[in-house]
Amino acid sequence: MAEDGNERALRSGWTTGACATAAAKAACSALLGDGFPDPVDIVLPGGLTPAFALALAASGPGWARAGVVKDAGDDPDVTHGATIIATLRHAPAGAGLVFKAGPGVGTVTKPGLPLGVGEPAINPVPRRLIGEAVAAIAARHGVACDLEIEISVPGGQDLAVRTWNPRLGILGGISILGTTGVVVPYSCSAWIHSIQRGIDVARACGLTHVAGCVGSTSEKAARRVRGLGEEAIIDMGDFAGGMLKYLRRHPVPRVTIAGGFAKMCKLAAGQMDLHSSRSQVDMAWLAGQLERLGADGALVAAAGGANTALEVLEMAGSLPLGEAVARQALAAARAVLDNAGVALDVLVVDRQGRVIGDSGRSG
Repeated sequence: MAEDGNERALRSGWTTGACATAAAKAACSALLGDGFPDPVDIVLPGGLTPAFALALAASGPGWARAGVVKDAGDDPDVTHGATIIATLRHAPAGAGLVFKAGPGVGTVTKPGLPLGVGEPAINPVPRRLIGEAVAAIAARHGVACDLEIEISVPGGQDLAVRTWNPRLGILGGISILGTTGVVVPYSCSAWIHSIQRGIDVARACGLTHVAGCVGSTSEKAARRVRGLGEEAIIDMGDFAGGMLKYLRRHPVPRVTIAGGFAKMCKLAAGQMDLHSSRSQVDMAWLAGQLERLGADGALVAAAGGANTALEVLEMAGSLPLGEAVARQALAAARAVLDNAGVALDVLVVDRQGRVIGDSGRSG
């Protein structure tokens, strides 16, 4: 993405999950007798096939270890330059893949995350990518994929202090993250500029309905539920306020805002910058929504002390909390638009992309 003036294009990088996948693939190859590939290539969810140079490679009887230095591109990522290490060992027959947190990788100690309490903080998509990479090697050798996979990050415990992990109850180190494998450089001015250009193009093409989406999951949901084409999608990211302020001056007849539950909770509570480093879910506000929906006092109190928005959503059970958040987010967004003549609606989606809240059209 290019910025205005003479600033160069921002360089993308790779997630800790992509680096862990590359390290695990190299270690697995060595463990099963093929040696360490260097560089080692992997396949990312979007089809990219980056290659990673190895920063370390070592093996011994029954184990192999490889490491990759994370390059986050031009993103100000606290894990840029960290070495992501995978150590693979044979596991008992029938064990399958056993993930372990080595030094510098955190362990989940609170509910509300996409991993169970006691699990190493290696998120679902990196686990899947690692699993696919090592399973292919095992299949090539005609052996069962029974492996212990330990991911470690030297200095990760110190890095974690600069993240949200301690507040989320992920203790002992960083998380191994990533849904696409790619780190998109974070630049407020460049991103907002791209939002504005997207709206300009939509208006110029005569589009009457666009969707501002937080990410790929909400984009897919908006396209499916609202029947929109790719050209109608605005990559809003965390900049809800930036998009709405521009629409106030450059309106499109209809706009859908789509995002995950936690992000839409922030919007519903009046926060227009949805990035985790600059806004947090207001648990007291969220508990108040449950109370308005008729939840009993015990549930409301538990929600107020919850660790994450996802935990509260799970607590809510059959109560229509997603719908309530969608309606409140719609009201907050409409206040920013200030009667700009835009018919607005909000979709709230869960981690699987299912719509759990639909405000309906307003305006």
